[in-house]
Amino acid sequence: MNFDEVLDRIGGFGRFQKTLYVWICLPQIFLAFHMLVSVFTGAVPPHLCRSAWSTGNGGGPGPGLNFSIAPRESCTSFQDGPLSQLNHSLPITEHPSTSNSCAGWEFSKEVFLSTIVTEWDLVCENATLNNIGSSIYMFGLLVGAVLFGALADKYGRRIIILTGLAVQAIFGVGVAFAPNFYIYVLLRFVVGMTVSAVIMNAFVLGTEWTGPKKRMLAGIITDYFFGFGYILLAGVAYLIRDWRKLQLAISAPGFLFVFYIWVLPKSARWLMANKKHDEALDLIRKAALINGKPLVDNDFELCQSAKNSEKMQHLRKYTVIDLIRTPRMRKQSLILFYLWFVNVLVYYGLSLNISDFGMNIYLTQMIFGLVEMPARTITLFTLNRSRRISQLAFLTVGGLACLLTIFIPDDLSIVRTVLAMVGKFGITASLSIVYIYSAEVFPTVIRQNGIGMGSMCARAGGVIAPIIYLLRNISHHAPMVVFGLCPLIGAALTMFLPETAHNPLPDTIEDVECPRVSATAEKSQHALYEECPKQNPDIIL
Repeated sequence: MNFDEVLDRIGGFGRFQKTLYVWICLPQIFLAFHMLVSVFTGAVPPHLCRSAWSTGNGGGPGPGLNFSIAPRESCTSFQDGPLSQLNHSLPITEHPSTSNSCAGWEFSKEVFLSTIVTEWDLVCENATLNNIGSSIYMFGLLVGAVLFGALADKYGRRIIILTGLAVQAIFGVGVAFAPNFYIYVLLRFVVGMTVSAVIMNAFVLGTEWTGPKKRMLAGIITDYFFGFGYILLAGVAYLIRDWRKLQLAISAPGFLFVFYIWVLPKSARWLMANKKHDEALDLIRKAALINGKPLVDNDFELCQSAKNSEKMQHLRKYTVIDLIRTPRMRKQSLILFYLWFVNVLVYYGLSLNISDFGMNIYLTQMIFGLVEMPARTITLFTLNRSRRISQLAFLTVGGLACLLTIFIPDDLSIVRTVLAMVGKFGITASLSIVYIYSAEVFPTVIRQNGIGMGSMCARAGGVIAPIIYLLRNISHHAPMVVFGLCPLIGAALTMFLPETAHNPLPDTIEDVECPRVSATAEKSQHALYEECPKQNPDIIL
């Protein structure tokens, strides 16, 4: 019997698997903390030039200084506009608008006691460093996905998860004590690598222990815990307004995961694949006992059948090049890669810049987190009807909502936040769908390669997301225009993908190039499919 049949025999989602998912889901809360904490630690409070408003002894802002009229972003408007209205008694030559230099900045402490921006003066000519720092963190996710993915295949899921959690706690605490911005970025880069190590291998470990019937539901459970961390971060940041203390608060509890050394199991499927059958058998017997379905057959086979073994040998002949070698496979691969890219681009573009919508930053963070729950839940119902229409619809909702925000005046912050929330809802649902849709579009022989390349494209979207906000120097609405148009393009491209709901999964590239109508398809659709040509479909056309 193959491993999926073994899982069904011992209980595909019994007490053992449920306990495992508790251990898998708990770190998701802290992964959300690390992914989104820069919303608060990198926030830009209202600020004014210290050289013009310091007291005679250089102590601080002069009397009557009103931060409420200080712009948050544009140094040009800051110098030419509201500042000149603060003190009309100043001669024009002494106005900051005519000064070529600024001795420093005074930041409002009404919302934040300190952020990396207030500590290292990351405003005006240094403002881009803040965005670049966020992009470097996201690049750490990309590097971590590639590096720890390969290491996990070689050394196992468990050891990589344990290593990732340990390094994440150490370097996360180190970030709180960073002496300068560059050390801060370097430490955050390492934290980003560990986030990929944990989130990716925890998902794989859970999937490899869960029976086929419960895998989709089990995967969404982990998403819920990430969403819970999203919401919880708003409360933690509200209580801790100093960035170093906040960073310490989200990182230090990571050391508690040391007990995972004793409770986190290895992957029996990985052990089998690496010819460690005795150890795998011991784990399976333990899981069966915990699930109340002890094994009595001492001689049952855990290895794959000869047919499956031959199939695995056949799989090794395929590479990522096969994703783009043939016409239809190339078209579908490139569309899916774009969908991965645009979903993560907009998801983190909205998540990391919630201060742009004008409402209380803590309330907005909580609302955006709450949106994750129904967005992920609704996909359970829509996916059964149509994968393609679900993907198209949610991309359209997300893109249109982002575009509509540019027509809303800044003083209607509630309306802008509601539209952004709708956009976040659409993109979150779309991001949940693209995982499943991709696994069903890519054929078995290159499915892992396709998902891996899609994940890399997603990480590239995460790297670019913070940089998109530099377009505000061109136009205040430019970022939201990008976040609106890109999903709409993705929605249009989705129409060129096949419908996979209730259809058998493709196993070979030939199945993609010459699709057959499923048993449940309408007879009127038979004209859409041509009979498979006799020649080798892998020939480049």
